[in-house]
Amino acid sequence: MNDAEKLNLLKQDLQRMTTANDALLTALLQQAASAIKKEGITLVTDDIECDMLQIQYAAYLFRKRGAPDTAMPRYLRYELNNMLISQKGQP
Repeated sequence: MNDAEKLNLLKQDLQRMTTANDALLTALLQQAASAIKKEGITLVTDDIECDMLQIQYAAYLFRKRGAPDTAMPRYLRYELNNMLISQKGQP
């Protein structure tokens, strides 16, 4: 999935279909990728699970801006943990 497709899915997730926030959302996608890599996860190109994880993380970052005390959703932490364990468990 290319960056434009990820941006489009992120906008759909956030229900924001205008281009007004594209620069911010693109930056959040990059920030999400960086944060995921800091967790020890390798983002594989054109892997739907990795792409969706990045989009979900970026959506969390966007929503967190509105309510700074928002904790990371359990489903997202679960997905991060599963991805890390599956990647580290491979020979």
